[in-house]
Amino acid sequence: MALDRIENLIDKYFEGETSIAEENELKTYFSSLDVAQHLQQYQPVFGYFSQAKKEEFKAEIPLNTKKRNVAVWLSIAASFVIMLGVGTFMYLNTMEEVPSTETAYGTYDDPEKALAETEKALALVSEHLNTGIESVSYINEYNNSKNKIFKK
Repeated sequence: MALDRIENLIDKYFEGETSIAEENELKTYFSSLDVAQHLQQYQPVFGYFSQAKKEEFKAEIPLNTKKRNVAVWLSIAASFVIMLGVGTFMYLNTMEEVPSTETAYGTYDDPEKALAETEKALALVSEHLNTGIESVSYINEYNNSKNKIFKK
């Protein structure tokens, strides 16, 4: 009866349907000396667990902390050099181009010139607005045609 139970547990084990208690029962059976002849082929599978529990890793792992410190300091130095270069580039570019009083912040000393520039800007906005209104009229024409074809 016990042999039949072990065979059924082996079948369940390879199907992945055993519980922890059933697996422990299989481990204890295969770790004993009285294993049936036709089941000895499974003994290495279950005997591995008891052998693995006894093994320990005793090798010493060397720590290379000096190489890591060099890499950290090298990356910090590279970041500092890049930031210094970008800052210098930005500082020198802004210092070279000093805007004149007519174009600085969009202000003008001459009121007539300011009026002309304002009219030019408003004409540009009006032109783009008219283009947008024309495209809306195309959409209205499309909606009218669609409503004639697909009556609601």
